Amino acid sequence: MKIGLIDVDGHNFPNLPLMKLSAYHKQKGDSVEWVIPIENSHYDIVYMSKVFSFTPDFQHFVNADEIIKGGSGYCIDVVDGKEVYNAARDLNLPPDAEHAYPDYGLYPELTKDTAYGFLTRGCPRGCGFCHVAAKEGRRSYKVANLSEFWNGQKYIKLLDPNLLACDEHIELLYQLIDSRAYVDFTQGLDIRLIGKREKELLKQIKVKILHFAWDNPADDLKGKFADFKKATQYSSRKLSVYVLTNYDSTHEQDLYRVYTLRDLGYDPYVMIYDKENAPRITRLLQRWVNNKRVFKTVLRFEDFDPKMA
Repeated sequence: MKIGLIDVDGHNFPNLPLMKLSAYHKQKGDSVEWVIPIENSHYDIVYMSKVFSFTPDFQHFVNADEIIKGGSGYCIDVVDGKEVYNAARDLNLPPDAEHAYPDYGLYPELTKDTAYGFLTRGCPRGCGFCHVAAKEGRRSYKVANLSEFWNGQKYIKLLDPNLLACDEHIELLYQLIDSRAYVDFTQGLDIRLIGKREKELLKQIKVKILHFAWDNPADDLKGKFADFKKATQYSSRKLSVYVLTNYDSTHEQDLYRVYTLRDLGYDPYVMIYDKENAPRITRLLQRWVNNKRVFKTVLRFEDFDPKMA
């Protein structure tokens, strides 16, 4: 069969389902290629994958016997302000495809010496701004060993929503240690789940930056962050924390988290939940914090001049 692939979001980040589908079909002897609209080639099956709901859908005619769409951008609905998973619009891979070693050749520049994948799925938190609970469930569970998507690459980018909430997280941390690769926990680690054992193991994993998140101002995480900093003695360049704003928080609560993290020796990074409708002061806060040259020299937000960034 002739298989076509469409990464609706673009090619700025590897689309893991498409990489697995490519490997799966190539193992079956099918031909696989990116769909190029101007060529109007005919395909037996075309897979369209979209991660982000705000990405416009593919607008060009697709000449195919069957078109299969999937991904969070298609299957998450917002009902009464809450995200609801619509399984009928998702792309559920067959087991042989789900566990296929990804075809990194689809994104040669983005995957050069870098492996991408999930060791776990799901998260017990159920945060209203996140679709993971709706799509994957409110329990973190193991879905793969590292060898399923890593084969000696120097870098590993993990996409897990909450690896430390998984019962087998100690086993998985040991796999990352044994890889001796540089690991990027791209979605952040849950500081609330880091105990003495986790601190010891995380210190043995090669990392350039550890990502955390302080999304909810109602969560008093100051002590947890202070304990981790004391145990690791990492510099702020190695400790990044996502700070969610414009979602059930006041400007004062946003500033408190930013100042607290900076004072503890972390590097805050402001995320805006709804940037299009966010107040100007929140957008200015993001500009101040995320421009590290300015953030390190202008110590108070009140003294920030927007012309500086």
